[in-house]
Amino acid sequence: MPVMTKAASSFINGSWIEGTGNKTSRFNPSAPDEAVTTYHQAGSEELAQAIKAAAAAAPPWDRLGILARGRILSAAAALIRERAEEIARVMTAEHGKTLTESRLEVDASADTFDYHAGSARNPVGTEYPSSHPDERIVTVHRPLGIVGVITPWNFPLQIPAWKIAPALLHGNTVVWKSASHTPGVSVLLMDILGAAGVPAGVANLLLGPGPLGSELVSHPSVAGVTFTGSVPVGHHIRGIVCGRGAKLQMELGGHNATLVLPDADVELAASSAVNAAMGSTGQKCTATRRIILVGDGHEAFLERVKEKVSGLVLGPGTDPSVQIGPVVSASARDEINAAIAQAITEGGEILAQAPAPASEGHYVRPTVLTGPATMTICRDEVFGPVVVILRAATLDEAIALANNTDFGLTAAVFTSDERAARRCVTYLDAGLVKVNAPSTGSELHAPFGGMKDSTFAGPREQNSAVAAAFFTHEKTAYLRLAPEKA
Repeated sequence: MPVMTKAASSFINGSWIEGTGNKTSRFNPSAPDEAVTTYHQAGSEELAQAIKAAAAAAPPWDRLGILARGRILSAAAALIRERAEEIARVMTAEHGKTLTESRLEVDASADTFDYHAGSARNPVGTEYPSSHPDERIVTVHRPLGIVGVITPWNFPLQIPAWKIAPALLHGNTVVWKSASHTPGVSVLLMDILGAAGVPAGVANLLLGPGPLGSELVSHPSVAGVTFTGSVPVGHHIRGIVCGRGAKLQMELGGHNATLVLPDADVELAASSAVNAAMGSTGQKCTATRRIILVGDGHEAFLERVKEKVSGLVLGPGTDPSVQIGPVVSASARDEINAAIAQAITEGGEILAQAPAPASEGHYVRPTVLTGPATMTICRDEVFGPVVVILRAATLDEAIALANNTDFGLTAAVFTSDERAARRCVTYLDAGLVKVNAPSTGSELHAPFGGMKDSTFAGPREQNSAVAAAFFTHEKTAYLRLAPEKA
């Protein structure tokens, strides 16, 4: 694996700034002794500098206009594609995902910048009729100002692209506190934004510890916060941001169910469920955590799931033969293995596991469990390659079982019965429901978000219209002509 070609540091007001905090390194989860990225952490001093820079840059960035800002986003998309292999290799070294997965994420991130660049030419505002003949009533969208962006490590380029691209397009400036596990990917994206023409102070990056995020969202100059991460941290942020009246957008994870009906296509259902549960080493908020078999006649499905999971190849993400890389850290590995062990003590049974790799690293064997729905693992999100198979006698029972969680992000159902599919779409507590498709994956032009503890009741992500709704204030203007002079 290559070392970072660019030294890692925070990016503030157009300059790379060495943090005043502790020196820290990110190690390769496939080779735990290999330091990939080393940097000094940012702290309160750097945060203050970033806020000051973002505030000063906001008026000229706003005046530049949305079409010009869109052209800059388009240039960023082109540079992401130009440096795709470099970014993918750093991503695999820091995160552990396979190079195939990293390359797909880089490509999708470039598409995201292109999509929002193109939406610069969408209609802006709405005109309403007036009871006065010489008056027009129109809505006008204005930027929030400074947007605080806090992103996780599991999609270190794609999730920042979802948030930063529309924030910039709509005239906001950004202070981004990125994930500590993937600093190198964050540095490369910021380097690209600068090269694409984003002016100094408009986009600022802080490489810092978790508590720095609390300082960022607490700052009175931050008019909006967009966050993806865990439920406890999200609830903490909600209390701070809503308490001071700023706008908030959040996605907080899931405990997603896949329902398999007796008439499902066995191969499609098995392949989709295994990929959704084990892909990216299960480190996706949208990953399938529970498979609910409805009714009888699922022997062929279970056999295919066992075969597929038992045949998965674990190892370093740079090995082309590897399908599943390591989890992100030793602590993550230990937490996942502890959850599997707890499930067994609560009556669970292992149906299938992939073989352990020969190499060192933070590996967790992809595991299929079965057991009672009362197991802790059926309620608490385990962020790794583990799925539990449950049974329900009827579709109504399966829907109730699927909804028996505090989360509500995604769900999937496999069936040939359109009536059953529509029932699932209506009654499953999930913001995204897939029919005959895996619970993972979404189109960047469609709204994305969840229900219950998986979200915050506000505008969602990805779609240009809902992005505009979050990243702007909508004003209504009554434009009445002055009386004509005689």
